[in-house]
Amino acid sequence: MRPIPASILSALLIMFTLPTLTGPAAAPAAPAGYRWPLEPRPAVTRGFDKPDHDWLPGHRGVDLSSAPGQPVRAAAAGVVVFAGTVAGKPVVSIDHPGGLRTTYEPVRADVTAGRRVARGEPIGAVEAGHPGCPAAACLHWGVRRGREYLDPLALLGGRPIRLKPVAPG
Repeated sequence: MRPIPASILSALLIMFTLPTLTGPAAAPAAPAGYRWPLEPRPAVTRGFDKPDHDWLPGHRGVDLSSAPGQPVRAAAAGVVVFAGTVAGKPVVSIDHPGGLRTTYEPVRADVTAGRRVARGEPIGAVEAGHPGCPAAACLHWGVRRGREYLDPLALLGGRPIRLKPVAPG
C-alpha cells in the first residue's frame, strides 16, 4: 500500500476537523448562544462518555455540581416538549431550532410542555438524589440531535479538539 501524501492528509485533516471547531451547535439552522444551565458556572463532576453503540453503557450527558433547589436555566431559546417524570426522575426537555434537544434532570419543573422559553430563563430547580453525584446535588445535562447524543459542553464553545493518531497502513 502506497503512503498517502502529506498534502492530502493535511486537506483531509482540515476537512474533517474544521466543522468540530465550532461544535455541534454550529450547524446552519442551530441558534447561536448556548449558555451554562446553572449560575455561577458549575464544576463538571462527570463528563460525557458516548458509547460505541446505542445499546452499550455510557454517560449521555454531563453532571454539573449544584445545590438542592438551585435554579436551572434554559441553555438556549426553545419550546419545552416534556416536563414530567421518567423512571422516577423529574426531567425537563427543550427543543431548539436546528434540531437539538436539551434535557435536564433531576429538575422540579416550573414550566409545562408547549411553553416557549428564552435563553437563560429559569425552567425549574435541581433536586438532590442524582446517582453517583459527589456534591450536595448534581444536574445531569444532555443534548441530542435526532437519536444521536452529543457532548453538551461542545455547545458552549472553546472545547479543545483531540485528534487521534492515524494508524499506520
